[in-house]
Amino acid sequence: MKTNVIGVMIIVMVMSLAAFSQTAEAKKLTIVAFGDSITAPRKGVVTYSDILREILSSKNAEVINAGIGGNTTEHAKKRFEKDVLAKSPDLVIIQFGNNDSAVDVWKDPPATGPRVPVADYVNNLSEMIATLKARKAKVILVTPLPTRWTEKLRSMYGKPPYDPADPDGFNFMKKDYVAALKSVGKKNAVPVVDLFSVYYRYGKEKGQSMDDLFTDGMHPNSGGHRIEADLLIKEIKKLNLGI
Repeated sequence: MKTNVIGVMIIVMVMSLAAFSQTAEAKKLTIVAFGDSITAPRKGVVTYSDILREILSSKNAEVINAGIGGNTTEHAKKRFEKDVLAKSPDLVIIQFGNNDSAVDVWKDPPATGPRVPVADYVNNLSEMIATLKARKAKVILVTPLPTRWTEKLRSMYGKPPYDPADPDGFNFMKKDYVAALKSVGKKNAVPVVDLFSVYYRYGKEKGQSMDDLFTDGMHPNSGGHRIEADLLIKEIKKLNLGI
């Protein structure tokens, strides 16, 4: 009788372990790429989220591209619940700032300041990070990219405070947003991928130009996205997500 009872107990334990194992295997790791047009899908371009999806396909990971062109962190806050929190993410990659820092001098009358002041930019990033941390989600911040002058960009933005005669004349204000994002990352103990600096270093290498990483002076091509994906994978592996 005792032998039968022990046998039944062993079977139940084995079945329970098997069910637990299947549940663990079925649990997907959800990564949300949250950003503006730098993140968003673009025709003819393999984005960093596409690359992450391919690299992590064998790790039972789902990579969701939640990038929307033209977005600032103000737009991001309004769709944060639907596009990020509703996905129950394990990791969120946040990359905003190119639009926040833009001064729309092409408007009539011309704008005199950035779309989102740097102090508000800091608060918006901090609020999103705090909400994600409260839900035990990991966060990686990515800096805005530099912008390179093109004929179209000069026609729109080629007036003060921008200097179209300076190859770096679009980025003087953006540098403040890069510094602000890095400060937010440090304060909240969140890793930062400083893509802004990486692009400048790339352009200083012999036989290379930063211009080679863009489709239009503003949006990265597949090569630019590959650089971002490689940097992100290094950070993701440090986060103890089972990858």
